[in-house]
Amino acid sequence: MNIFKFCTRLIASILLCATSSFALAQNGVKEEKVLIVVSSLDKKTPDLVGGFWFPELTHPVEVFDKAGISYDIASPKGGLPPFDGFDLKDRANLDFWTNPEHRNKLANSIVLEKVNPENYSAILLIGGHGPMWDFVNNPQLNQIIRAMYENNRIISAVCHGPAGLLNVKLSNGELLIKGRHLTGFTAEEEAYRHYDKIVPFELEEALKKDGALFEEAPIFENKVVVDGQLITGQNPASAKALGEAVVSALQKKA
Repeated sequence: MNIFKFCTRLIASILLCATSSFALAQNGVKEEKVLIVVSSLDKKTPDLVGGFWFPELTHPVEVFDKAGISYDIASPKGGLPPFDGFDLKDRANLDFWTNPEHRNKLANSIVLEKVNPENYSAILLIGGHGPMWDFVNNPQLNQIIRAMYENNRIISAVCHGPAGLLNVKLSNGELLIKGRHLTGFTAEEEAYRHYDKIVPFELEEALKKDGALFEEAPIFENKVVVDGQLITGQNPASAKALGEAVVSALQKKA
């Protein structure tokens, strides 16, 4: 194929994509978009990094990218949030970090108070130990989750991310997770890493106290629980499968 034919076909493809996007917009087809929320906590102890666990962000993003689903990143304080688990031997981490668009979204995370929940089809609460401090009883986060849940959007969380679901009350006064099947970082996993002496409370116990029907796999094994529009993952090993479950749920709603 000569260069003229190649350029002609390339231009035609670009025009076709643009036309298709315009047609979708004209027909009122909503683009799926996920709001990813990460912690802004800088430290959990003087010697340990707080914030969020990096692979729990990058593995779902990898899944969203392949599915053509866009996302924004938000955090309680906005700007560049602190993170742990930064290992570029992990392919998803490397792909995220070497992509300027992804890095820019992380470096300029949206402060929660400026988030409009109507712009998103799903929310994903990322773990790491930071959420145990700045997701819990966070009024802006509670309001976003409540609004999205009551508008039939997907509510998802992984590892310690479900801490953001604690004490979230619906408009009828009921706790969002009461009677709902879910999972999260288990008490056994916390104790195994000796973080049970660091965190301000035990996540598994708190979720159960709110009336959740807690499910778990053996420690550090992948487990995702889907209960209607509520999707949760147990630990870092569950991050990719959680992303896949969110994509599947969005595709079913489309």
